[in-house]
Amino acid sequence: MFQNNITKLFNIEIPLIQAGMIWASGWRLASAVSNAGGLGLLGSGSMYPHILKENIQKCKAATDKPFGVNVPLLYPNIEEHIQTIIDENVPVVFTSAGNPKTYTARLKQHHIKVVHVVSSSKFALKAQDAGCDAVVAEGFEAGGHNGREETTSFVLIPAVCNAVSIPVIAAGGIATGRQMLAAMILGASGVQVGSRFVASNEASSHINFKQAVLAAGEGDTVLALKQLTPVRLLKNEFSKKVQEAESNCVPVDELAVLLGKGRAKKGMFEGDLLEGELEIGQVSALIHKIQPAAEIVQEIWDEYLSLSQFLHK
Repeated sequence: MFQNNITKLFNIEIPLIQAGMIWASGWRLASAVSNAGGLGLLGSGSMYPHILKENIQKCKAATDKPFGVNVPLLYPNIEEHIQTIIDENVPVVFTSAGNPKTYTARLKQHHIKVVHVVSSSKFALKAQDAGCDAVVAEGFEAGGHNGREETTSFVLIPAVCNAVSIPVIAAGGIATGRQMLAAMILGASGVQVGSRFVASNEASSHINFKQAVLAAGEGDTVLALKQLTPVRLLKNEFSKKVQEAESNCVPVDELAVLLGKGRAKKGMFEGDLLEGELEIGQVSALIHKIQPAAEIVQEIWDEYLSLSQFLHK
């Protein structure tokens, strides 16, 4: 059986984490990944507190394996989410888009493993100092909210590995076993995969969005809204409006009005491919079919094992 510091930390079989994506990562996806040997994460950023509680309870009923919750600290209801996680004895929490010191000590008092997502070695050190058990080094190829540094995974992973002594999980541009192997060779102890799981049967994303991910090619995503919170999304009518506004140096408050409320839900959950915000990574160019989550996990892991054995011959 494969073991390393990530499988031991989370008590899982495969050092592969399914990202807790908004409007995609509900209990069906998280439990399927955990049952397949990885670590499934619920995406709390698009959930009201009672919906998160319901998803946690359904996930517990669907798997006896460890799972976790991703908590983006820039969204509302964070305090209620944290208390729900504690009350429901969730074993793992991933935090992102905020200060890791805010909740790490409190969560660890309840024996919860805490991981923070970072975009630079500087923030990785802050996460380590805050007491995090591991960090996710997320390159700017990644979909969704992103760091301002625009550092790619091939540079970021070894930089973070050199900077910290806690385990590093690689993210951004990873959807295959060979990409997982590359990340591990660069020093990571595991990988977090997001975009590929959007194209899973269990993802709660709208089928229109899933099909748009399959149709995406190289250059079909863009990093936008840099003056607010940088986010990588598929190019569409909305992204064109954002790029035009940014090129015209529109003030931040006007950008916020353009973004409005519910834009991500409109695109990823309701399937509006023109005016919705369609968060996805560059690796969408390598995703060509919708599959069961367990099949995705097994494909990635089988390819990783096959290639790693070849390298050691």
